[in-house]
Amino acid sequence: MAQRVVLVITLGLALGIVASYLTGLGVRTGWYAYAPVSGQLQPPGIGEPGWLRLVIWLAAVSLWALTSLRVLSQSSGTAARG
Repeated sequence: MAQRVVLVITLGLALGIVASYLTGLGVRTGWYAYAPVSGQLQPPGIGEPGWLRLVIWLAAVSLWALTSLRVLSQSSGTAARG
């Protein structure tokens, strides 16, 4: 049972990393306030729209929850019989 809990936690961390990466695509970081001689302000990139970030996170959390239920609900009686 302990290995199953470790598997569920590891899967959650991996899905969190993937979702964080996917929602961060297109975001510009660094020095962006202005181009020195142009006088034009340029805002930073904001990445994906909010609804798409929400869908990505909901998909990751749903996948984690369903997989966790399946892994943790498997009966340990099959291992004891074998």
